[in-house]
Amino acid sequence: MKVVNFGEKDPLNSNGDPHTGAPEKKVELRKKVTLLRGISIIIGTIIGAGIFISPKGILKNSGSVGMSLVVWIACGILSLFGALSYAELGTCIKKSGGHYTYILEAFGPQVAFVRLWVDMIAIRPAGLAVIALAFGRYILEPIFMPCGVPEIAIKLATTIGITMVMYLNSMSVSWTARIQIFLTFSKLLAIAIIIVPGLYQLFKGETKNFENAFEVNTVDLSGLPLAFYSGMYAYAGWFYLNFVTEEVENPERTMPLAICISMVIVMICYTMTNVAYYTVMSAEELLASDAVAVTFAEKLMGNFSVAVPVFVALSCFGSMNGCLFAISRCAMFYVASREGQLPEVLSMIHIRRHTPLPAVIVLYPITLLILFLGDIYSLLNFMSFLRWLFIGVAVVGLIYLRYTRPDMPRPFKVPIFIPVVFSFTCFFMVFLSLYSDPINTGIGFAISLTGIPAYFIFIHFERKPKWFQKLSGQRSLQIILEVVPTEH
Repeated sequence: MKVVNFGEKDPLNSNGDPHTGAPEKKVELRKKVTLLRGISIIIGTIIGAGIFISPKGILKNSGSVGMSLVVWIACGILSLFGALSYAELGTCIKKSGGHYTYILEAFGPQVAFVRLWVDMIAIRPAGLAVIALAFGRYILEPIFMPCGVPEIAIKLATTIGITMVMYLNSMSVSWTARIQIFLTFSKLLAIAIIIVPGLYQLFKGETKNFENAFEVNTVDLSGLPLAFYSGMYAYAGWFYLNFVTEEVENPERTMPLAICISMVIVMICYTMTNVAYYTVMSAEELLASDAVAVTFAEKLMGNFSVAVPVFVALSCFGSMNGCLFAISRCAMFYVASREGQLPEVLSMIHIRRHTPLPAVIVLYPITLLILFLGDIYSLLNFMSFLRWLFIGVAVVGLIYLRYTRPDMPRPFKVPIFIPVVFSFTCFFMVFLSLYSDPINTGIGFAISLTGIPAYFIFIHFERKPKWFQKLSGQRSLQIILEVVPTEH
């Protein structure tokens, strides 16, 4: 499917060197994502800042220890339903791009562009900024303990972390994936450091915080969507393998297996981690803590507690790395530029390193701008509204394609109730949150509406300003960045 291009294509030579035009072998994104690497990408992206940020938000909005654990499990099951739905979409629509590609196939370029627009200016940069801010805070925690970390120091450390991840993803696909595997095992070790002592305390009989676990005197039903926002944020990442479908070996087998194995591991880890928290901290102590993992370690590990923020920072760095690995190939850059909804240069890859260098470079200033304009909580709230609204739309697209294109090959097919339950829950959660938190979710809704005039200005109208036409041309950028169009 093609739509009106931003500018006239000027690919130089589809197979050649941008300097000489000499023919070379085909340049394409290599299939380097195996089952193990796929699992590491998903787990590495899911387990990060969320498990250390979300417990407080879930407990606060669910009203009790027992209900908070129910929300954690429910969010895990809901995420599994979403992941299985995306496994079907990813194996029947074998294109990178995730949400954007599925909406494009189901509902056409107009709706897909709105998703692209929201991704580009809000969801992805804000999501990366939130993880990076958590990294900046925790990496500095051992230096400033027991004092608080200055905000300017957090911003500077965050900027350095983002720059490191951007550089890594610009240099090598293989090294990015290898480092991600290492960081995935590192963060699982960090989770184990919390789970093992916590379960030891549980077996010793430390269960007083679980007494009357389902007292809900303080629960407010309007707060449940915000509790689910926190939980779903912690699980967010199950969809990132779908962004790199074209780089997955044997996607019909690899994607469903990687998704299911990853989600089961994450659900077990998250539930056991929260049980461990409650063996050491009461509900009141957890709500009073700004860094749950650090408070847990201080109460249980003594001097060794200094190491915990370092492990948390490694966990967040792994999330940034896995997140950017997928983002740089996702809808708002790589695939969308091939569809003509972004300048074509963003779909090109480096002639030697085979990495999508222009896409990574474009994301860098947008992320830094959002980083310095917002704080972690405001970014999290309006990003969650937009994220789950459009993921719900993408899964509705699966249901729609079942009826409009019944003959489409589907190597992996889920029972219809799974996408129905998932999409209904997403919409219910999103629209109820407009009542629960009208300011932040209202900002997100307003941002999504700006995608409609943007589509007509940048895509639909054939006559565009001269400055915009120059921006759409890629000859000089292609030579400077040493990138060429991919072949498929």
